[in-house]
Amino acid sequence: MTSAAPDRRRWWILAILGIAQLMVVLDATIVNIALPSAQHALDFSDDNRQWIVTAYALAFGSLLLIGGRVGDLFGRRVVFVGGLIGFAVASAIGGLAQSFEVLVASRALQGAFGALLAPAALSLLTTTFTDASERGKAFGIFGAIAGAGGAVGLLLGGVLTEYLSWRWCLYVNLLFAIPAAFGGMALIVDKARTEKPKLDIPGTLLATVGLFALVYGFSQAETKGWGAGTTLGFLAAGVALLVGFVVRQLHAEHPLLPMRVILDRNRGASYLAMGVAGAGIFGVFLFLTYYMQQTLGYSPVTSGVAFLPLALTIMVSATSATAILVPRFGPRPLVTGGMALAALGMVLLTQVGVDTSYASHVLPALIVLGLGMGFIFAPAMNAATWGVDAHDAGIASAMVNVGQQVGGSIGTALLSTLAASAVTSFSAGKPQTADVAAQAAVHGYTTAFWWAAAIFAIGAVASGLLFRSGVTEVDPNAEPVMVH
Repeated sequence: MTSAAPDRRRWWILAILGIAQLMVVLDATIVNIALPSAQHALDFSDDNRQWIVTAYALAFGSLLLIGGRVGDLFGRRVVFVGGLIGFAVASAIGGLAQSFEVLVASRALQGAFGALLAPAALSLLTTTFTDASERGKAFGIFGAIAGAGGAVGLLLGGVLTEYLSWRWCLYVNLLFAIPAAFGGMALIVDKARTEKPKLDIPGTLLATVGLFALVYGFSQAETKGWGAGTTLGFLAAGVALLVGFVVRQLHAEHPLLPMRVILDRNRGASYLAMGVAGAGIFGVFLFLTYYMQQTLGYSPVTSGVAFLPLALTIMVSATSATAILVPRFGPRPLVTGGMALAALGMVLLTQVGVDTSYASHVLPALIVLGLGMGFIFAPAMNAATWGVDAHDAGIASAMVNVGQQVGGSIGTALLSTLAASAVTSFSAGKPQTADVAAQAAVHGYTTAFWWAAAIFAIGAVASGLLFRSGVTEVDPNAEPVMVH
């Protein structure tokens, strides 16, 4: 059967893809909650602790482009299912780890299989839903998961760590991956391919090493500062290699990333929007978690519950508003408005203090932020893959994840540095009392929130200028997915 899948099958496929997306997204935050317990159990230093997070980010970020292209070349079903199984195995290894080295290796493996899985899931969504109204609903659900998954990870990580063990923050992935893998094998069948797959090896190497250097450089900036030799060296190398990658793609016979994919105005604007959203949302999770736990005295579980309004609001705005508004008005007003709302939410967060409450100062900001993030994620993901040639769907989907990952790396490094500088300047010349330390910490958080608001404001202006007006009714290049 080669026609579009019946509605019933399409929505079952969406459920499978949503499970996989949730697993990948929540893994970016769920392990953070488990880190103190894992550190105590495996007895590794504070300096080494960052590698539990960095190993995942490095593997995921550097392999995304090749992961997206592999799906285009060799079939999305096999890559999707293989990514799920590999992610499950890597998670089991991490859960069983008895040493720091094994845990880091398992996190790197998770990142590598996540780089296969994430683009395959989004490209399958792209080629499954071709009707404008159905596509809006599907991308609304998928975008809601992408935006809210981090908050879910914070809650789930807190619950599992407190009531079971930090190891369950890794084992839990098996509960997502195994059912999704069986579902993928049962429902999805790749279209027969007549062309022999070809891969641009030099371009692949340039992209992989360049992205690795870039992500690693930002991780060094966060821990060692922007002026450190390793920071500057890796960032410079990353930029140089990625410039070389672009030059290579302009002349390669079979480019890894055809320039037609990113030079479309809406797609280019979408990748930028995902980068801005990644920078901002990671800033919220990082500094607001610190504020709630260190200033308000919340436990990890309570902090996770406190983030639920953000997750719920993202879900509502991404699903309902996107299904109704995107098919009528296109992505431009939604993404631009979402950026403005996110900036406003950040400004509200700058008003928190040592003695302010969650209900009066944090909750309203989370609701406004959630509305904004929902308006950004789903429309940007939709526009990033709309109208792309079917055989480029994987690489276009990978660029969505690249934007979010690189944006998150930049945002985390930049905001962490600015917050640390603000704390130092606030404390200078003051007595080293607990009260001053608490005020200094909050000053650091609010400084980060002001900068995050500025990032979103710039994103609003850029989105308004770059996105085209209007909407396309039918995606002419979508490739139906075959099902049993």
